[in-house]
Amino acid sequence: MKWTITQQHEGLIIRNYLQQTHKMSKRMIKHIIHGGGSIKVNGISRTVKYKLKAGDVVAVTFPEERRGTMMIPEKMPLNILYEDDDILVIDKLPGRAVIPSYVHTSGTIANGVLAHYDENGLSYTFHPVTRLDRNTSGAMLIAKHRWSHSVLSDAQKNGMIDRTYFAMIEGRLPREKGTINAPIGRKDGSIIERTVTEAGKHAVTHYTVLHKFRHHTLVRVTLETGRTHQIRVHFSHAGYPLAGDDLYGGRTDYIDRQALHCHQLSFEHPITDEVMDFSVEIPADMNTLSREDRCGN
Repeated sequence: MKWTITQQHEGLIIRNYLQQTHKMSKRMIKHIIHGGGSIKVNGISRTVKYKLKAGDVVAVTFPEERRGTMMIPEKMPLNILYEDDDILVIDKLPGRAVIPSYVHTSGTIANGVLAHYDENGLSYTFHPVTRLDRNTSGAMLIAKHRWSHSVLSDAQKNGMIDRTYFAMIEGRLPREKGTINAPIGRKDGSIIERTVTEAGKHAVTHYTVLHKFRHHTLVRVTLETGRTHQIRVHFSHAGYPLAGDDLYGGRTDYIDRQALHCHQLSFEHPITDEVMDFSVEIPADMNTLSREDRCGN
């Protein structure tokens, strides 16, 4: 990356310029310096304490990214909604894990994204920002490189990435709107399941009823926090598990995966600050569930 210093930024040291103007964290700057990258002014390597002058050309070279041993490229359809030099937004299908594990060693979103990068001559590794459970569908944000990932991760921690979900829950909610405020932690004896527990982390889920069917309710859900399995755990705790979510008490009569879909995703672009907004309509299996329940099958 190269920038020419204007009068506005004259007198700033490089560290402050990168932090204030280009949202680089201290950790990101340290990674550039000690991880094999470089910071140069007018072609000469400089320390981060160098004081900039108008007309200076600052060039930052980021370290080469390294892929983990399980990050093997594997060509697959990705349903790309948007892509530029810094981010990738996809419509994730249900049934596909996001990153490889000893349970799902291949066929993950990460495998497909790396193959896409290789096809386009990009040496990046996989940087997911808004992860979705294997059986959750919908809009998902991926940073293409470490810099955009750092900025977006900070934005997510500060509640600046908004997601709206559609969920089909079992039963008919008595209220049209509500909030579930209950701490979530790991369930004793399990490395996968979460539960509501006083020892858990603060978790808040807001919902609005969209439609009541014979045996289910379609709700729009927004999150104040982003705990693992938060929507699934909260509705199960309230006595209304997600349809198809057998891990948390849901039945699989109508659908064979948790009926949860990330419908809308909005955020500021990590580099340009442009407001980005994406929406993905409810998938076929959740539509089928609603039709069958409406007909009383």
